[in-house]
Parts: sequence; C-alpha cells; structure tokens
Amino acid sequence: MVQKLRYIIFLKDILILALTTIGGPHSHFPLILAKLVRYRKYLTEEELLELNALCQVLPGPASTQTIIAIGYKLGGAGLAYLTLLVWVLPSMIIMTLAAIGMSYFADKNLAIPFTKFLEPMAVGFVAYAAWIICSKVVQTKLGIVLLIISSVIGYFFRSPYLTPIMILGGGLLTTHKYKYLPDDKVNISKVKWGNFILFVGVFVATFTIGIITKSIPIKLFESFYRNGALIFGGGQVLIPLIHTEYVTLKHYLTSEEFLTGYALVSAIPGPVFAISSYIGALSMREYGLGGEILGSVLSTAGIFLPGTFLIFFVYTMWNELKKNRFLKAALEGINAVSSGLVVGVAIFLFDNMAFNNVNLLLTVGTFVALLSEKIPSIAIIAIGMCLGYLF
Repeated sequence: MVQKLRYIIFLKDILILALTTIGGPHSHFPLILAKLVRYRKYLTEEELLELNALCQVLPGPASTQTIIAIGYKLGGAGLAYLTLLVWVLPSMIIMTLAAIGMSYFADKNLAIPFTKFLEPMAVGFVAYAAWIICSKVVQTKLGIVLLIISSVIGYFFRSPYLTPIMILGGGLLTTHKYKYLPDDKVNISKVKWGNFILFVGVFVATFTIGIITKSIPIKLFESFYRNGALIFGGGQVLIPLIHTEYVTLKHYLTSEEFLTGYALVSAIPGPVFAISSYIGALSMREYGLGGEILGSVLSTAGIFLPGTFLIFFVYTMWNELKKNRFLKAALEGINAVSSGLVVGVAIFLFDNMAFNNVNLLLTVGTFVALLSEKIPSIAIIAIGMCLGYLF
C-alpha cells in the first residue's frame, strides 16, 4: 500500500512537470533536478547526471527518456509506461487541438490572424535552438568542420534518409579519438535482449506492412518510429527531418502550418517531440476528425516508443556501457553533425520565408529575447499572437 501511494505521488510529480516545463532538455533538466531529486529524493544528483548522460548517448527524446528511466528505477516497466503516458499526454492534447483548429480554419477558408507573425518567430526559435546546441556540444576543430559540412548538406539536400546516415557517419569519424580516453574494461553479462528485439521488430514489421498496404496511418507510425529511433540531440534535431519529409517531400502541410506548430510546441509545457501529434493530425485531416485523432495518436506513439524500448534495454547495462571509450569518442561527431543539421534548417527556413522588414525584425527580436533568457518562451509567443490579431 505504501509503495502504491509512493507511485501515485511520483506520477503526480510527473504531471506537474508536464504542465510546467517549457523548452527543450536544457530547460527540463534543472526542473527535474529540483522536483524529483532535491525535493522528493527519488534518486541522487549523481544518479540523475548519469541517467541524463545515458539518454544523451541514445537516440530519442532525452528528457523523456530520463524521466522514463527514473520511473523504471522506482517501479519497473509498468510504472515507466505510466510515466511516459502522464508526461506526454498534456502536450499531445494541446498540439492535437491546435492541429484540429488549423484544419477547421483552412476548411472554412478563414484567416487565422493570431498566427500571422508566428512563422518568422518560429524561425527565431529554430535559430536560437541552433545557437544553444552548437555552443554546448561543439568544442573541437574537427567538430566545427563537421558542423559546417553538415550545415551545408542539410541546407541543400532535403532527404529524410540522408540525416541518419550523416549522424552515424559523424560518429564514425570521431571514434579514432578513443585512444585518448581512459581504457575501462566493459563486462556485460546476461544481456536481456527482449526490448532490443522489440525495438527492431516493431520497426521491421511496420516498414514491411507500410510497403505492402500503402496505408497512410501505418506509414505515419513507421515514419515517426524511424525518426525516433535515429535522432540524436532532442527535438531541435527532429525539426529538419520532419520539415523535409512532411512539408518539402510529401506536402502533407504547408511551411506556414509547420512553423506555426513549431512555435506553439516551443511555447507549451512538455517535450518538443509532441510536435509529432500536430503533424500526425494534419497529415490525416482529409479523413475527418476521427482521422486527425488517429493520426495524432499513431504519430505520438511512433516517436516516443523507440526511445522507451531502448532505455529499457540499455538501463540494466548502463554501469558497464558508460565505460566504453568508443561510444564516448563517437558522441563528439554525432553531436557536431546533429548541430549542423539544425543550423542548416534554420538557414533554409529563413531563406524560404517572405523577406520584409517586419519578418526580419520579428525573427531577430525573437532570437534576442530568447538569448536574454529573461522572457519566457510562452510570453514571447503570446505577444506575437496578440500582434498578429491586432495588425
């Protein structure tokens, strides 16, 4: 009974975080530290730092995986899945309702005045994300070179399949630095392969079924599952992939709709990966309200499940895996290429935005406001929506 009560309190704490944490992993971490470690003492600061490091190494949404890992540590897989649901559900609902609202206005051929200035502001958000991620993870000359090359490639070549190849290639290019790192012997015994088999099996099954049936719901799930399985660096790195796939190639939504969604997900609490709910709903709008809800659910499940399976698989071996110097060395290249892709998409979005003094002022103003760290992102978006409505 005491244990169940502790689990309920933990899930309530996760819900509070889901309703109050705005921004990416860099802003989620201090709130997780304050709420779950220093206040509730579910784990030590050292344990949280180690979990956060593990999730930075794995593909998928880093802050989500950290929270899931804490749930897994406290109560096993059952509590971890409930943790994922409580953490994701609020932002999923908000973004799904936003997508349904966008569809309604588009069907009625009505203007949405309060979104008028969100596109240039969203470009400012992407530029800020590029600045933050580059300043934090690119520290060497080789990293800078990889950043520049991947920025150029990311700008000129728009393919959802090129990005994971570039990320893995960047990791391989820096593995030679392993010899400069401590040689800690890794001893992994009695590996539990169940969740890794599940991770691979779901990907192969949905990819195969999607090719055979050409079903849009299945292909939606497969697409987001693929992205969730191969993206290192959090929601900011996901943005160029889904923009390329759903706007540039598949034309499921317009660039304005996409940037409006990105601006909204940057301003609401919860994981940035919740933009998948918005994209999924708009991708299925031709099937009516039921289709939009189905698209949202499948896309959300697709983007979050691979990271969940991976954290379950790796967590039990983490004490040994964190010693692997090849993995540590590869992370430099992975981070540099991921950063370059964000820079590339920021330039691409700016270049494709209608260029005028107002848009330029809004983009630069948003970037500077975020850089100051004195104005919450939700306040920035609210100001932009009010200006759009007034003018």
